[in-house]
Parts: sequence; structure tokens; C-alpha cells
Amino acid sequence: MANQFHHKNRRWRVWVGDKSFNPMKLLTLTGWRRSLQRLVPMLMLVSFMAVLLVDGLKPAIAQLPRQEIRGVWMTNNDFNVLRDRSKVQEAVKHLQRLNFNTIYPVVWNSGYAMYPSATAQRAGIQPFLARGSDGQDILADLINQAHRQGLLVIPWFEFGFMAPPTSELALNHPEWLTKKRNGSETSMSAAGEVVWLNPFHPQVQQFISNLVLEVVTQYDADGIQFDDHTSLPHEFGYDKYTVALYTQETKNNPPANPNDPAWVKWRADKITAFMVQLNQAVKARKPNAIFSVSPNYYDFAYKFHLQDWLAWIRQNIVDELVVQVYRPDLQSFIANIGRSEIQEAQQKIPTGIGIMTGLRNNPVPMQQIKSQVRAAQERSLGVAFFYYESLWDVAPETVAERQDGFKRLFPYPVVRAKI
Repeated sequence: MANQFHHKNRRWRVWVGDKSFNPMKLLTLTGWRRSLQRLVPMLMLVSFMAVLLVDGLKPAIAQLPRQEIRGVWMTNNDFNVLRDRSKVQEAVKHLQRLNFNTIYPVVWNSGYAMYPSATAQRAGIQPFLARGSDGQDILADLINQAHRQGLLVIPWFEFGFMAPPTSELALNHPEWLTKKRNGSETSMSAAGEVVWLNPFHPQVQQFISNLVLEVVTQYDADGIQFDDHTSLPHEFGYDKYTVALYTQETKNNPPANPNDPAWVKWRADKITAFMVQLNQAVKARKPNAIFSVSPNYYDFAYKFHLQDWLAWIRQNIVDELVVQVYRPDLQSFIANIGRSEIQEAQQKIPTGIGIMTGLRNNPVPMQQIKSQVRAAQERSLGVAFFYYESLWDVAPETVAERQDGFKRLFPYPVVRAKI
């Protein structure tokens, strides 16, 4: 549309010059006045149309869609695929043919690095090396093969500050753990009983930062992603280190009520400050790395996990947002993806919705997936699926039916460029 207008406008300017401007008439006062009288209305018309054009383009520019996220997480349940080069090749080719554009492979799970990590070994928490069936570096192989197919790879720090109580991380570094007010160090999660690293402790922050920078610098990854576990359940923070830090800064003891607004904000702000530092460190090493977060919806994330991801977006440290909305009920799903904070994020960065495609003990029908993807697309939101195996291997329909279903959801390719 703009090119057509420019072409017509250029022809118009030529016509004005050819038909309206005669230099011989300027030799006389009468001719100059006549030329001016003829030019003024046309110049006014040109100015008026230019104003209309600019005003008309403003909302169109503001509403241009950002790069659409079409992603999938690859978890520990997908390890049989990840460890086999031929299966990785087949997987990324399938994803490319079905017009996916992003893979989020797990690199930090259960207190262990899923790649050869010198940082983890120095901390005395990695008694094994996660390598493929041919001895290959699993992460490097996936990145290389995905890039050949035009897909981005953004490694995923799935467990964040969370770890099993029996992990070497928890057993070898008890001073890194935080506590509830009653002295308990554990809570229940989707991964079972877990402990939590203290996100306020400088040694914990340094350890996590080293792991992240290790991935960013040693691999040709397109970014790094942090999910809902880069946080702290609101009951925690009553360990000696945190109590002393809070008392030093506020001259008060932490409130007995873990939901106290000032106590919640103090802890959330500390996590935000760490994420700002982490973002700066990542960007210093790789300026074009995508700093991605995949939290729960905002009210839950902030109140119950001290994760103020909206503040992160407002402080411009997030390049991509994928909000986990694992709801089987469509009305509940639509209500959650329509929240104001998601709409705010959309105006700044690529934004998507995490959609559950199934678990081994709870397969999800394609019709549910289709309705949720369509609801997201209608709101100009991208999607990411949890998780690869459940796309079609663990499903109530056949592999062919599932793959045909995803092809219909993404009938044309959308290539994501690096930032």
C-alpha cells in the first residue's frame, strides 16, 4: 500500500512540475503571480494528504505483529531422543516440516547439568557427564542440527533454584539452602519433594550465573530461558543468612506472616535485582542472546513465588515471554491469556502461551490443543508446547493424525530472526 502511494505521489510531483511550473512566466510579475496562484492549492492538498497518510500509518505500525513463537520444550522425558543423533535429526526435520521455529531443551534439571559442565564439577555436584550414545555433546548436536533446519535453540534452566533433597547439590551445600519459618527445608512440587537454593545468597547467585554463562559462551545457543522455578515459594526465606540481611537493611525481623506485603516485596525485589545482574552478564558475553522467561500467570507468580516478572519486562531485561497456562478448561484458558500483563508484554516483546500437549499418564486430545492454539492465535500470541514426546508419541490419536493436526495449526512457516 505504501509503495503504491509513493509511486503515485512521484508521478503527481512530476505532473505538477511539468504542467504547473514554467520558468518563462517568472520573468514577468504577472506570470509569477499566476504560477503562485496555481501552485498554492496543490501544495495545500499535498500537505493535507501527507498528514492523512502519516496519521493513518501510526496505528498500523503500532499493531504490526511481532515474531510468532512456535516452540516446544524438550525435557528429561525426551532423553531417548536427545541422546541419539539420528533421532535428533528426525525430530528437528519433523518440527521444521510442521513449521515450528523454536526448541527449548532442558540443560538444568534435578540439581544436575544436562551437558558437560566444569562449573557443576567444580562444585562437587556432578558425578557423571551427560553425553549421547556416541559420546557426543547432546546440546551441541541438537543446536547444530536445529540450526541446519532454521530453528532457534534456547536452552532451558528448568529447575532454577529448585533441587531434590537427595541431590549432590543439596547434600554437599546445605549452607546454600533456605528454610521456612518452622525450620523445614522442603516443599512439594510437580517434581515431588524439593529443597530450594537461597536466591539471596551470593554464592548461590554466583553458581547459577556461572552455569548460565557457561551455556551462553560455550554453545551456539540463541538465548537462555528461565521458568517458574527461578523463584522462591513465599513460605521460604527464614534461614539465618536471609534473616540477618533483612534485619540489617530494615532494622526489623522478618514478619511471621510470609504473606506480609512488605516482606513479599523485599524478597521479590531481591530476585529481580539478581535477574537484572544476570541479564547484564549474559548480554556482556553475547549481546544478541534471547533472554527468555516462562513463568506462571502474574498474580500467582508474584504472590506465591516472589517472581515479579512484570517488573523484569518493565526494566527491559526480558526479550521473550512464554506464560505457562496449563488449563484443560477453555474458558479458564481464555481468561488467563487475556490478562492485562500479557497484553502489556505483547506491546514490547514476542509473547507466547505455554500449552500442555500431554503427560505420560494424562494424554491430551488434539481437539483441546487445537482450540487453545486458535484462542492464542486470535489474540496475536505465539505458543510453546510442553513437551516434545507428547506432541504425537504419547497421545490418544495416531502419529499421523497428530502431525496433520499441527500442520493445520501452522500452515505456513514463520522464521524467527535472532535479536
